[in-house]
Amino acid sequence: MGELLPLLLQGAYVTVQITLLASLLAVALALAAALGKMSTWRPLKWLAGTYVEIFRGTSLLVQLFWLFFVLPLPPFNLELSPYTVAVIGLGLHIGAYGAEVMRGAIKSVPKGQYEAATALNMSPMLRFRRIILPQALISAIPPGTNLLIELLKGTSLVSLITLSDLTFRARQLDQATFRTLAIFSLTLLMYFVLAQAIALSMRMLERHFHRGLLRGSLK
Repeated sequence: MGELLPLLLQGAYVTVQITLLASLLAVALALAAALGKMSTWRPLKWLAGTYVEIFRGTSLLVQLFWLFFVLPLPPFNLELSPYTVAVIGLGLHIGAYGAEVMRGAIKSVPKGQYEAATALNMSPMLRFRRIILPQALISAIPPGTNLLIELLKGTSLVSLITLSDLTFRARQLDQATFRTLAIFSLTLLMYFVLAQAIALSMRMLERHFHRGLLRGSLK
């Protein structure tokens, strides 16, 4: 088992990198698309809705293949590295699902919070940043955790665009050693540990936001 770990850990490191970067992109896209869908400006609302429906309604694997194999062709002529495709593809896909989570979380904030902030003469941006967003994030964390774990599991598909992630390294070792049971059992365990790390991190983040709101309410 010891001789399998170094190569699998190399793949796990790539998987973690992709997961972190794609998660940051997904969160940013989710928030932007949620606000876009709630906008009163029709072109922005249409653009955000189109993005969400396209990336929720099509296969992640096909999206990755499209970015990797189609973009380099005319009329696009845009060639991206497998690493870049993995981050962008996963970020776009999970961000589309996250947009609905964020939109629901923002709408779940009681209207009284909006009214109180308006009564305090807060600008719309300050009201959103100081009052609405912190409460919405707390509501979004539990379903968001599930999406981030789905993102982690989705990284296994990037091996099909030649990226040396954990799944790619596992298949590589299997073909070289034929120790299928040991290799894929260890790979399964590593994905499980990474998923639990995400869940633990999100629980800690949720507690942090709760403490911040409590301190704010006591002031």
